[in-house]
Amino acid sequence: MTENLGITLSGGPTALLELGGVRLLTDPTFDAPGDHSIGNRVLVKTEDSVLTEDAVGVVDAVLLSHDQHPDNLDDRGRAYLGTVPLTLVTPSGAERLGGTARGLRPWEETRVGALTVTAVPALHGPEGAEPTTGEVTGFVLSGDGLPTVYVSGDNASVELVREIASRFRVDVAVLFAGAARTALFDGAPLTLTSANAAEAAKVLGVATVVPLHFRGWQHFSEGPDALRKEFAAAGLTDRLVLLEPGERAEV
Repeated sequence: MTENLGITLSGGPTALLELGGVRLLTDPTFDAPGDHSIGNRVLVKTEDSVLTEDAVGVVDAVLLSHDQHPDNLDDRGRAYLGTVPLTLVTPSGAERLGGTARGLRPWEETRVGALTVTAVPALHGPEGAEPTTGEVTGFVLSGDGLPTVYVSGDNASVELVREIASRFRVDVAVLFAGAARTALFDGAPLTLTSANAAEAAKVLGVATVVPLHFRGWQHFSEGPDALRKEFAAAGLTDRLVLLEPGERAEV
């Protein structure tokens, strides 16, 4: 490795990634705090996103884990996609979004500047959740002389992380945590619990974990304290980088 990953947390699942001269934004959410209806349920945003669309500036691509839930793509985030040259998402998401959206199947690759972006599998809930929660994807970023970065998207499955670890030597894991819970599946976690995030870090053997998706929405059931506790219990405190909204780190 000859270069670090720059990462700036905006809030929720939204972060600006800078690697190899490429600027990427994860799951754009820019709306003000408040209610977001999804079917007969309401998701409540509790914190503002720190980065505005103008503050993010020009990006080379958006990495969108999925388009069907407002805590990963809200109204302003959806409008923002119309201004970017490329949105990488699931195949079904690309069909719904149109525009510059490109769908990637699991293990499919594409180039964005100096980076190879590989879509990797994700499961948004317990086993069998996909018919209800829909397709979700994660991403692996790699390039010559660059750290390999895993961006999990809304994945709750450590078993899928094991599959990814069998194919990639990952240096930095950007894990969507927060143990998101709704009325679906009797409240089973829809994203990684803090304990499972620590287990994923062990499975991957990564040097650094940067969690996203652990604050800013009411249905995120585990925040920064739970992450600190579980990483300490696993002996992985030195690998955990917890950012405050608006904070940037190089890892």
